[in-house]
Amino acid sequence: MSAPEPDSDDRGGRPVGRRIVLGVLALGAAGVALGARVQDATDGALATVAANDPTGLTGLLPGGGGFRFYSVADAIPHRSPGDYRLTVDGLVERPATYTLDQLARMPRTRLVRDVQCVTGWRVPQTAFTGVLLSDLLAAAGVRPGATALRFTCFDGVYTESLTLEQALRPDMLVADRMRDAAITDAHGGPVRLYAAPMYFYKSAKWLSGITVTDRVTPGYWEERGYDIDGWVGSSNGRGDDPT
Repeated sequence: MSAPEPDSDDRGGRPVGRRIVLGVLALGAAGVALGARVQDATDGALATVAANDPTGLTGLLPGGGGFRFYSVADAIPHRSPGDYRLTVDGLVERPATYTLDQLARMPRTRLVRDVQCVTGWRVPQTAFTGVLLSDLLAAAGVRPGATALRFTCFDGVYTESLTLEQALRPDMLVADRMRDAAITDAHGGPVRLYAAPMYFYKSAKWLSGITVTDRVTPGYWEERGYDIDGWVGSSNGRGDDPT
């Protein structure tokens, strides 16, 4: 199918000089060679340059442990642990706003699955930890007539969707930890959606809002040609092994 790369920004960014791109490529390669801690320290720099890299070179570079950095915004957004808020609203009986500490005190679920991008790369056996989306919906009390969820993000660009049936699965997380550490800004932290059985474009970064609705509203990538139901191995014309 023809569509832009997931997590990339088709609006165009400020040109990045060749020396900067080559320097960042070398930095990322050093991180891969020297280990996860060094690689994690380069993630923010790689992601920031990738957000404004018209050459596409940084999109070819593995990030921490094999991730590629793409961005749908012009810069990597940030929320401190103290400033972060997640709202749950729409067709619910009890709208709520959660701090990061409140989410951390809720029952926890840890999932270890392969992360699969629709462009083809895969990061095997990646751990995500957080709150089951179904637990947040149960706490909110879904009202009759609800059939879907709309996710919004504090980058001001990214949106996503799930059907209510999909959202209630036991492998859909509102995640605040990846690989048993806090999720960094570059990886969509402090909180991101993790839709484990779907291509990674469904796992919205920088999650700030969950709205329960009466119909599916296509998200950022669905508006640009990707399948609304992004199951690994059975959507977008791909035949990857399911995660």
